[in-house]
Amino acid sequence: MYTRRKFLTTSAIAAAGIGLAACRDAAQAQAPTTSETAAADPLNTRAIPSTGEKIPVIGMGTSGSFEVGQRPDELDPLREVLKRFFAAGATVIDSAPTYSVAEDVMGTLLAEQGLTTKAWLATKLSGVTGREAGMAQFEDTLRRLKTDRVALLQVHNLGDLKTQMAVARELKAQGKVKYVGVTHYVERAQDELADVVRAEKPDFLQINYSVASRGAEKRVLPLAQDLGVAVLINRAFEDGKLFAQVKDTPVPRALTEAGVTSWAQAFLKFALSHPAVTAVIPATGKPDRQSDNLKAGVGRDLTSAQRDALIAALA
Repeated sequence: MYTRRKFLTTSAIAAAGIGLAACRDAAQAQAPTTSETAAADPLNTRAIPSTGEKIPVIGMGTSGSFEVGQRPDELDPLREVLKRFFAAGATVIDSAPTYSVAEDVMGTLLAEQGLTTKAWLATKLSGVTGREAGMAQFEDTLRRLKTDRVALLQVHNLGDLKTQMAVARELKAQGKVKYVGVTHYVERAQDELADVVRAEKPDFLQINYSVASRGAEKRVLPLAQDLGVAVLINRAFEDGKLFAQVKDTPVPRALTEAGVTSWAQAFLKFALSHPAVTAVIPATGKPDRQSDNLKAGVGRDLTSAQRDALIAALA
């Protein structure tokens, strides 16, 4: 995300993240406000090419949304966010040790609700240089998440790439990690990311992609398809900016006729309708927003005509 800078102080990360979450939630005017536990239908799943394992198409990020304090008014909504997430059949949770306290909060809340073993946890090697630093950071992440292994370990923003990829693969060989991957969050890095994916052939890549930022369609997503690399999508809402852009505007009829009832669903379905995409990982600290996001993971993908209608609405 634009606010995901590599070397922010802990307090600055938390403050910026909470601000973005508030902007996103305030702008998402079309989302439901009634209490819901999950989408009525089961979430769609997609296969990870390297193994065939299937994961739900709607996951959850933690930047901003889980960077909170210990007050009940901060933690209680997150408990409900997790309750609805797992009740819908979702499992994929993405975090990073550099998202201030997000891993501590997530680890505590998952353990408290007996959900740790149900979670498909993805984290990162982030902002470190050298093998020993990478190993130490990962061990600290396990402690913070209260687990002894994670599903996916990613080299965040390609930092110290060769060394940290070697660390990730060493941990995979030890059974502490099931999959390895690489991430970035801006379009200007996508050519470099594509070169890395071609050279390293990771199990996963994570990249930004939205109706307003479609650069990944040019090279990264087709390459992922060709090489059999799973894809996680971040910034499908452009850090909340898309909601501000469509404020007070109805969802295009072409989408509502297909059962899309909110802009959040429309934006998530847009990302999911690309055949290279495995899952999207929107972040929220609001239970009703979580319920709305989850609805994007059921039913059919958008057709080409529906995608075009959404692009036109944002033009």
